[in-house]
Amino acid sequence: MTLAHLIVICGPMFAGKTTELIRRMQAAAGDGRPVLALKPARDTRYHNDFLATHTGVRFPARAVDSDLGDAIRAAAPGSVVGIDEAHFFGDALVEPVTDALARGVSLILAGVERDHRGRAFAPFPTLLCEADKVVKLSARCAVCGRPAIHSQRMIPGDEAIVVGGAEAYQARCRTCFRPGT
Repeated sequence: MTLAHLIVICGPMFAGKTTELIRRMQAAAGDGRPVLALKPARDTRYHNDFLATHTGVRFPARAVDSDLGDAIRAAAPGSVVGIDEAHFFGDALVEPVTDALARGVSLILAGVERDHRGRAFAPFPTLLCEADKVVKLSARCAVCGRPAIHSQRMIPGDEAIVVGGAEAYQARCRTCFRPGT
């Protein structure tokens, strides 16, 4: 059986998570491994058929929602599945990931591991423990320029997930972050 691994890329908004995911997916494809990129269907900021960075870099992807588990189960042993915006899937991501690893499918997940209140986003508490490698990225604080580990929501609302970019979020350091505002 193929040795599978789980890489988790996490950090705040604007830290380069999708860029790193795309880089790793391109490397796997360049090594001749079958790759499949998935993204949440409700992330409508960019094109549905691509992972896309804030700077416009793209990689072919399939938008999924309730069919996430089916999409992961369809991956063959030895392949690499990349999942962007993993926090959009919550704990529903955990079982398909662990099943895929047991079948020899490697996964690379990227997402924001803390919500706008600074609390852990499911599925990250579980998946960080399962990961073979964790890539923790930081951004630049929009207020002071120091390394940022938080995503500050700039629009009102207490929903756990609000799809948005620079119009809705800023990267903030620990000092400049204001939870839940």
